[in-house]
This record gives sequence, C-alpha cells and structure tokens, in this order.
Amino acid sequence: MGETETYGKTLRLREGWLCLDFANTASWHASDHPTEHLRTYSDLAVWAQEKGLLTSEEQEHLLRKATLEPNAAEAALRQAVELRECIYRIFSAIANRRTVEQSDLDFLNEALAAATTHFRVVAADKGFVWGWEKGDGYDAMLWPIVRSAVNLLTSEDLERVGECADERGCGWLFLDTSRNRSRRWCSMEDCGNRAKARLHYKRHKAA
Repeated sequence: MGETETYGKTLRLREGWLCLDFANTASWHASDHPTEHLRTYSDLAVWAQEKGLLTSEEQEHLLRKATLEPNAAEAALRQAVELRECIYRIFSAIANRRTVEQSDLDFLNEALAAATTHFRVVAADKGFVWGWEKGDGYDAMLWPIVRSAVNLLTSEDLERVGECADERGCGWLFLDTSRNRSRRWCSMEDCGNRAKARLHYKRHKAA
C-alpha cells in the first residue's frame, strides 16, 4: 500500500504518498484561515531534503544559489504553492466525493508535461530504475511530486484517500489503510481527540 516508485531516492512519507504529504504543508487547509508552512524558498528546500527529494549537498547548493537569485527562488516558491493548492483541491474533492474541476486537471497535466521532460532511466545497483535528470533548477523537487499525484490518481489507492473530518476545517489529507476504511481524522491524538471531547460534552449536556 502506498508509494513504491521512489525514482532512486528513499521517500520518508507520513501519509503513504508524496503528493499527500506535500498537500499537507499547509495546516487548516479546509478552513478560512489556513496556516502556510512554505513561507520561504528555504522552507521548501528544507522540506524537500527531509523527504529525500534533495540530498544535503543539493539543498545547500540551492539555498546558496537562492541568495544570489532571490527573484527566481521566489518565483519557484510561488509555483510550488500553486501546485500544492491544485493537488489539495483535486484530492480533497475525491475524498469528499465531489467532482474534480477540469481546470485543476488541466493544470496538473501541464505540470506533468513539463516534469516528464526530466524523467530518465538510470542505472541502479541491480538493473535500472526510473529517475530524474541531474540539475540545479529551483523547481526540481516538484517533478516527483507531480508524478506522485498522477500515479495516485491512476492507482487502486485512490479510493482510500480521505480528509480529516474535523468540523473546524483541518483539511489534512491521508491514505486510509484501516481494514474497514474507518479513518476519519488526521490523528486520534489531535483532531480525533477533540472530536471525542466535543461529543462527550454534548452527550453530558443533553443528559
């Protein structure tokens, strides 16, 4: 279950698919006051390194480069956030049984066409694997995210995509791996616990 194509790198994922983890770089996504975690290009590069999309050396190189070309780095950050919002809207719609907007699919397909030009077959320890061309573009970490979103859309896992049911608009996306597909919360320790507390209060008040 989850993402098995790593494109030559080990992805450290919380929610099983890289695109879902990327969508969750904003908190309270379904509310009127989302919290942005990608405030600077440095935030994006650090996140990408933590996920295994960049090596430490690649991250350091990009951050040094970004200090010399702040406008280009800022443009890449805006591109990343735009992609993230598109991915969030698509999978939020799927999780909530809504129709995906054609404009979002068009945007993703355009991003896919651009990313695919960087897809390569590369030698591995045993045989060959899919990988990405070497480069120092500011947006290189976005290519596997786009591929991940497309792979999830066309996989059997798609029907397991869920969104936190917190009534205040948590918006956390996840892959429901429970046997009976009963997961409703980002985590029972967080939104799930608050929901249980609210239900207990309502029952106690009614009694």
